[in-house]
Amino acid sequence: MKRIIVCLLVGLGWAGFAAAEGDAAAGKGKVALCTACHGPTGVSIAPNFPHLAGQGERYLTKQITDIKSGARPVPEMIGMTDNLSEQDIEDIAAFYASQTAPTGQATESSIEIGQKLYRGGDIDKGIAACTACHSPTGKGNDLAKFPMLAGQSPEYLAKQLRDFREGDRVNDGDSRIMRDTAEKLSNKQIDALASYISGLR
Repeated sequence: MKRIIVCLLVGLGWAGFAAAEGDAAAGKGKVALCTACHGPTGVSIAPNFPHLAGQGERYLTKQITDIKSGARPVPEMIGMTDNLSEQDIEDIAAFYASQTAPTGQATESSIEIGQKLYRGGDIDKGIAACTACHSPTGKGNDLAKFPMLAGQSPEYLAKQLRDFREGDRVNDGDSRIMRDTAEKLSNKQIDALASYISGLR
C-alpha cells in the first residue's frame, strides 16, 4: 500500500522534478550509432532491444545516464554512451520522446492473467497494480520517470521483469518498487503480463 501511495503522489506531480532541457532537433543528429539496434526513429528492429520512440524524455535521460555510469549494466551498450555529454543525452532523449510510439498485440491467452495483475495486482501476494505507476493505458508517468510500457515487445518486457526479480537490474532506486514487485511473480505471470502490457492502447 505504501508503494501505491508513493506512486500516486509522484504521479500527481508532488515530487517537484525539474523540466528536461533536451533539443529534439539536435538529438536527431546524435542518434546515428543508436539506429543499428533501435531503428532510425526508435522503433527497434529486434524484440530484445527496447523501443525508444514515444518513451518519456525524463525516463530516457535517466536510463541513458544510468547505463553510462554503470548503474544499469547493459552489455550491448558497452562503449556506446562513453562520449555522450549531459546535453547529448538530453537531446537524444528529446528526439526519441518526440517520435511516434509503436503498438503491440497481446495474445488471447495472456489477457486473463495479465489484465488482472496489471489492473488490480495481487493483494494476497502484496503485488501492487501496475496502473499505479504506469497508468491504465501503459503510457507511464514521465514526471516521475516511470516508463511507457504499451507497445514494447513482450520479450523485452519479460526480460526486464526477470532481471528485476533476479537482482540483475537494480536501478529502480532505494524504494525497490520493481524489484519487490517482480520477485513475487512467477514465470507464467511474467509472460502473461508482458504480453498483455504490449497490447495496451
